[in-house]
Amino acid sequence: MATRREFLKGAGMLTLGSMFAPSMSIDALAAKPKPAPAAPKYIGLQTYSLGPELRGDKLAPGLAKLKEIGVTDLELAGYGKGKVGGVTMADYKKMCDDAGLKIMSSHLNPDCLERNERYSKNNIEVIKDFWKRAADDHAVLGCPYMVQPGLPHIENISDAQYVGEVFNAAGEIVASRGMKFGYHNHNTEFDKVDRSNRTSFAVRGFGGNQDAKPIEQVFIESTDPAKVLIELDVYWTVMGGQDPVEWITKYGNRIELLHIKDRLVLGASGMMNFENIFKAHYANGHKYFFIEIEDTNSGKQMERVEASAKYLINAPFTK
Repeated sequence: MATRREFLKGAGMLTLGSMFAPSMSIDALAAKPKPAPAAPKYIGLQTYSLGPELRGDKLAPGLAKLKEIGVTDLELAGYGKGKVGGVTMADYKKMCDDAGLKIMSSHLNPDCLERNERYSKNNIEVIKDFWKRAADDHAVLGCPYMVQPGLPHIENISDAQYVGEVFNAAGEIVASRGMKFGYHNHNTEFDKVDRSNRTSFAVRGFGGNQDAKPIEQVFIESTDPAKVLIELDVYWTVMGGQDPVEWITKYGNRIELLHIKDRLVLGASGMMNFENIFKAHYANGHKYFFIEIEDTNSGKQMERVEASAKYLINAPFTK
């Protein structure tokens, strides 16, 4: 029978052996290629969402915070007089570069629209001049998209068709600078227009004059796909009495960008079917979207952006 001393000695040798014998296995394991870390999901954000939390001396730290919470790309707001929020285009780009954020798009309206002037042959040249200046400025940012979010005055189908012609002209100018021009809707683009008047889509529904069409549809039909794309705001589409999935499915070749929005934080209301929206968008071969939060003066914007980004990062239907 082995003595206790002999037993401990044998156990010690086994322990020492375990320190050296597996060395080849460890080397082999170390040589085995490790799986690459998963690429971060694309998460775009419309900077309008942050309001005063992304202005002045809060801009640089705010951009760094966005990167930290998982935002990858931005759509800017606040362009005017060659600047964004009072910051030169070159400085804004540098701050985004420093934060590791890409500028993908920018929202801006012609000056005459800001003054609530109707689009007409009297100001078409002024509108063209605006887009020429703006496109030159945005070329500094290197962003692929320039998007108009403001609806000009429209009373009938002729007005809507003329606005479509102006969009075509803007698209041609923007394309000459290497970017794409787009239009972003709110709920009123789903009002119907016919030859004589405009009627609220929410009140009229699918009935009434069969010649009437939603303004959004007229825009799509009266613009050149090579010059004008659509950025569909899915929340405002729902508020206009429409199903965004139907529009994305029907006009997938035109709807290249999405605004992903809820009442406040994404997914909190339960009223937006984001899973089907994203599936339809991806099925059309598109990937770009921007979170937007409308409440910009609560002091909780960054908190809500972070919660919304987390919702999409954790969602199994985003990529």
